[in-house]
Amino acid sequence: MEKSDFDLKQKEPFLWEIEPTGGMNVPVRVYADSALLSDMTSDNTLEQSVNVAHMPGIVGASLVMPDAHWGYGFPIGGVAAFDPEAGGVVSPGGIGFDINCGVRMLRTDLTRGQVAPKVQQLVNALFKRVPCGVGSSGGIRALSEKELRRLCVEGAGWAVEQGFGREEDLERTEDQGALSGADPAVLSERAIKRGRPQMGTLGSGNHFLEVDVVTEVYDERVAEAFGVALGGIVLQIHCGSRGFGHQVCTDFLKVMQQATRRYGIEVRDRQLACAPLGSPEAERYLAGMACAANYAWANRQTILSLVERALEDVFDADRQALGLRQVYDVCHNIAKFEEHKVGGLPRRLCVHRKGATRALPAGHPATPLPYRDVGQPVLIPGDMGTASYLLVGAPGAMQRTWGSTCHGAGRVMSRKGAVKRAAGRSIKRELADGGVTVRYTGRLTLAEEMPEAYKDVNAVVEVMHQAGITRKVARMKPLGVVKG
Repeated sequence: MEKSDFDLKQKEPFLWEIEPTGGMNVPVRVYADSALLSDMTSDNTLEQSVNVAHMPGIVGASLVMPDAHWGYGFPIGGVAAFDPEAGGVVSPGGIGFDINCGVRMLRTDLTRGQVAPKVQQLVNALFKRVPCGVGSSGGIRALSEKELRRLCVEGAGWAVEQGFGREEDLERTEDQGALSGADPAVLSERAIKRGRPQMGTLGSGNHFLEVDVVTEVYDERVAEAFGVALGGIVLQIHCGSRGFGHQVCTDFLKVMQQATRRYGIEVRDRQLACAPLGSPEAERYLAGMACAANYAWANRQTILSLVERALEDVFDADRQALGLRQVYDVCHNIAKFEEHKVGGLPRRLCVHRKGATRALPAGHPATPLPYRDVGQPVLIPGDMGTASYLLVGAPGAMQRTWGSTCHGAGRVMSRKGAVKRAAGRSIKRELADGGVTVRYTGRLTLAEEMPEAYKDVNAVVEVMHQAGITRKVARMKPLGVVKG
């Protein structure tokens, strides 16, 4: 469908709406500027968002973040909340295959002057310490089935207990790195087999390790609370639940397709297969999803420790001497039960965030205690050639987006299209000319992930800032990148 197929009205400078028609239960609300909106009308983003608005038990609106683009079922960058008491459902298409893909940021006392002369050495050390690429394994020894099942329940806490990181990392991790309700009994043998060797690995695609320098600070007070300063070095870890989470999603898509028929649920797209909240199928999926989410948190926690070792290799200093501390870890492919107000009354809702990040303001009870006075950190990676952002949750998020915001730059070009555009070019050399050192595994990785394949992260972040959903704290520029 094209933009003309929808009655898309601008409600505010950065908010557009498609009012309910036909079988839509709620409106579609799109956060974007005119250029970002144009990107969304060039693929199926709006059509998918309208499909979501038809789903049973959805409340408020089918929300679209400014980085949104076409995905499986939901658009990537889609948010929706479902009320269990109003026939609400859970849909794997609203979470995605890479369950709890997310970002972890680490701050250091290192400066650009210290890192720039050694950036190639550091990138090489990170590449050596953290396995990456399709099917990568061996970050740590392969887990036994018993260990994997325990990890699925304990999440990042399991990794800390094994010596990967510290207890203080957990209080700076969303949900302390463990989602409740995980039950390994629902997992398939195939999922367990895929998960055992991949702990502590980065994977491929848009996953990365990044060494960044802070180039701008917009809010000194909040930046200080987060431990970030102008000219300082931070690192980002972007990855998820690997083949384990992918298999969990794959297994339950079959279950959900059967459940959709069994319960007589009508969806406009079979990729939105779902089950009523509280049904046996929904409970089993949520238990498996929690296992995958906890695997992802344990994975990023383990990688943190491997990154620490790489830094020690290069700078001959331990974590304390480096000033290495976790800023935060936030996920962006998940469904959670949360309390929100509907019509002024508190309701327990199942919030689906697909390619969207939680953003809680100061004072919210779920905002981590170290940041309770300023708000939850929000991590927004951009493309590997331009910039990333550190934001903070603002009150508007709780009022308008179920405590949610964007999750990154968002693709504007398919991987196939990016490879075609990159033909005859050396993306590695172009990045080097821009001051970015890169190591990678896949033959087509750099072409698929070239900066032009992504939207303007500055514009994406500015929309959320101007809309009062999140506030800008700092901007980072990449110096070194490791890609799968």
